[in-house]
Amino acid sequence: MIDILSPVMEFSIVIPAVLLACLPMRKYLPVHPVRFAAVLLPLLFMICACGGLLCYFFHLKTIWLMPFVDTAALMIYVRALNLTHWKSVSVFLAVLGAFSCLANVAKAFDVILHPDGSSLGLSFGAALFYLALCLIFVGVAWYPATHAVRRLLEEEAFAQTWYVFWILPLMFMGLNLFMSPIHPQILYQGRLMQIYIIVSLVLLCLLLAFYGLFYFVASSLNKNYRLLQENQFLSMQQMQYDNLRAAVVETKRARHDLRHHFNVLSSLAERCEWMELKKYLADAQAGLPGAELNLCENHAVDSIVSHYGMLCKNGHIPFSVRFDLPQELPVSEVDLCLVLSNLLENAMEASLRAEAGERFIRIQAYLHSRTVILVNVENAFDGQVKEKDGVFQSSKRRGGGIGIQSVRSIAEKNGGYSRFRYDGKRFRADVMLRGM
Repeated sequence: MIDILSPVMEFSIVIPAVLLACLPMRKYLPVHPVRFAAVLLPLLFMICACGGLLCYFFHLKTIWLMPFVDTAALMIYVRALNLTHWKSVSVFLAVLGAFSCLANVAKAFDVILHPDGSSLGLSFGAALFYLALCLIFVGVAWYPATHAVRRLLEEEAFAQTWYVFWILPLMFMGLNLFMSPIHPQILYQGRLMQIYIIVSLVLLCLLLAFYGLFYFVASSLNKNYRLLQENQFLSMQQMQYDNLRAAVVETKRARHDLRHHFNVLSSLAERCEWMELKKYLADAQAGLPGAELNLCENHAVDSIVSHYGMLCKNGHIPFSVRFDLPQELPVSEVDLCLVLSNLLENAMEASLRAEAGERFIRIQAYLHSRTVILVNVENAFDGQVKEKDGVFQSSKRRGGGIGIQSVRSIAEKNGGYSRFRYDGKRFRADVMLRGM
């Protein structure tokens, strides 16, 4: 019975691994955490039991089936979350990277318990010790996972950093696998046992130090990016205020001149000089201030749209706006402003590359079912699109477009979506932002 339970116990470390990986994901779980655990835990235990039985009946080493068990747990974990795959995979691999260091300590403990070695995997006592180490690690990492990692996952400014983070835990997993002795008895030579344990613990501390460094660097970059965005929004609002103030001054001047216009019109009408009257009316109408402001009740959104509307006017790009948004938004005001800024900036740059007579930008945004905001942007472009594996490439630099990536990341944060289509020389972006 112990021989059957040993591989099952060794594979069962995926359960604390998934538990630790789920701690920062409360916001992205499809159901309540208790219901989520009630469905997930039996499924994971069944996978561990199947792996252990295969190792026992077919005399397979657990090290050969461990990647398949980990992959199965990873697929279940990723599919269950309402989060981008890059982030969820990176978090799960980060946990496995730390557990791989603890696995080497458990192997050394197994050699101490059974000097003759085990051909299939850890003994029951060593597997139990390995599981206990993983559970202790979960307890130690509970607070950082539910606070620091959760804040990092919610940051959207530098989402592309997750595209490379997974390399670090994979490197440490490979290094720990390389360190694992083929013949455990070799650890009894000289001081190899002590060195092996110390190096394994040092690698764990080094990996955790790298995780901490990544967190502080990413947090600093995100903070700087948020400050940059806030300064940009303030600049747009200042420009909007200056334009409104200039419009008010011009309107006052027009109202002041209106009395003189009436005097001239009355004089021309009394003398029946109708041609002169029509000419004077045309000249007076041309001198009236324009009122081409498309405003919505939310001042931050209004500033963004007005700013790009002015840029489009200066660039001779027809700009059409249809907004139906309340002052209090169901989604993050910063998220909506970032989405609008990225979409309008891309639309304006694409329209400027199109022929002068074909340029246009149309944008509409409205509230749907109280908690959802739908945004649609259409614009002209020159018909040339750089796309690779479904990812739009930047026209200004090598690699994917950061603006579109940012929009996708923000839209998918709370279960929304984004879709980008093009037909001929017309590009269309549809974004759904979902509130909490």
